[in-house]
Amino acid sequence: MRSLVPVLALVTAALIAVTGAASPATNTVLAAPARSSGSGSGSVGVRLVDIPADLADDPRARHYIIDNLRPGTTVRRRIEVLNTTDSTLHVEVYPAAARITHGSFVGAAGRKRNELSSWTRLKHRTLQVPAHDTLRDTVTIRVPRDAAPGERYAVVWAQVRGNRGGGISLVSRTGIRMYLSVGGHNPPAPNFTARTMTAQRGRDGHAIVRAQIINTGGRALDLSGTLKLASVSGSLSAGPYQVQLGTSLAPHQSEPVMIPVTDEVADGPWRATLELRSGLLVKKFHAKISFPHTHGMAPAAAVDAETSSGGALKGLVAGILLLGTALLIITNRVRRRHERTADAGSGTTTG
Repeated sequence: MRSLVPVLALVTAALIAVTGAASPATNTVLAAPARSSGSGSGSVGVRLVDIPADLADDPRARHYIIDNLRPGTTVRRRIEVLNTTDSTLHVEVYPAAARITHGSFVGAAGRKRNELSSWTRLKHRTLQVPAHDTLRDTVTIRVPRDAAPGERYAVVWAQVRGNRGGGISLVSRTGIRMYLSVGGHNPPAPNFTARTMTAQRGRDGHAIVRAQIINTGGRALDLSGTLKLASVSGSLSAGPYQVQLGTSLAPHQSEPVMIPVTDEVADGPWRATLELRSGLLVKKFHAKISFPHTHGMAPAAAVDAETSSGGALKGLVAGILLLGTALLIITNRVRRRHERTADAGSGTTTG
């Protein structure tokens, strides 16, 4: 069994209305539970208790179940269900299908199944969670020996039912995203690039930068980051501005990332620097942009990806210095050897 480390991180949540349609899952909201009489205010939540030790430095792994497994592998993850209401909650715990579409990770309505959810089991299907208390459960994932390579998505849901009154039932659920890649010993590498950056202004005059991102790697991405602006013709700068959260991309998908500019900024031109991250992968992109004077969108600007030439240059300089030091040591040794030889020769002639 792989080594696990403990983590208690608040994770994905989504609210299901009485129609059963699923909202896109995010990592910032706890769904309010369906209330029954006397339940009081509060919510049901779910936390990931432990993660693989080799993913301990990956921030995504602290919120989601992420792994790369070989066919025939079985893994287990502990979760913790929280009840912050004043009453005991009857919580249903189960896996269901999910997909990434239009830049969002979306849990399917109801208990729709896919490959990954069919490989997933919970130790307990229901939990009676006391008021202001927690209970733990175990998620077991068994990858079939004949599983095809590729990445799958699902959600482990914690669900509460209740009555709104008038014969209307409410269902609320909160869950943990699952990203499972099936492959060989080495997991497929994540990667992405920016195609273009576009400057625009909304009807209220506020500036927005839109960057078109494509997932060029083999793993799904959950993008975050910042944008900085520097005047092309002066010393004025602005930012950093936070990227709107919630953009997820499956491999080969392309969607825009939006960055609202919360300050009032001039039209430009500006040198825009966009730093994006997904897990441990961090990349920077640069573009020259100008905002339209009124509501609208400027032409898309070409993007330059920041290369690692700076690091390569540092390595080259370090190598040159190391070589110079080695040559200096060798030169000194040769010079001292010649001096000793000359001294020895001079002593024999005087005898």
